[in-house]
Amino acid sequence: MKIDNDDKLSKRLERVIHWSVRTLSILMVFVIVMGVLDVAWILYQRMITPPIYILTISDMLATFGAFMAVLIAIEIFINITIYLRENVIHVKIVMATALMAIARKVIIIDVEEMDVMYLFAISAVALSMSVGYWLIHQLPRQSHLDE
Repeated sequence: MKIDNDDKLSKRLERVIHWSVRTLSILMVFVIVMGVLDVAWILYQRMITPPIYILTISDMLATFGAFMAVLIAIEIFINITIYLRENVIHVKIVMATALMAIARKVIIIDVEEMDVMYLFAISAVALSMSVGYWLIHQLPRQSHLDE
């Protein structure tokens, strides 16, 4: 009798989680649209600021950072939709998203303002994420070669 009640409870809890993930998906679309509008606004502001229609390096870096933030949000949306479809989290996609996030940080970082230890930490994270991503891509080949 107790097992049946636990099964009903776990099914209800799974439904709550499923609907929560759907809600996150809807909210992420909102974030993506707002991010695109923000990128457009940043570009507009940069283009009308003297010198008009010319982007400086710092303008481009700010724009790249905004672009990358939207791309990261899209990657997170993809993670959510795959989870909804397959009910599993794909480590490859999560690693790709994390790599994109650390790449964004590297692109927009102002090395003259950062502490050396912070730069070493960012480097270590970027290197370890890259190696982890490479290893994940190597695993299917290795198991295929072993057969």
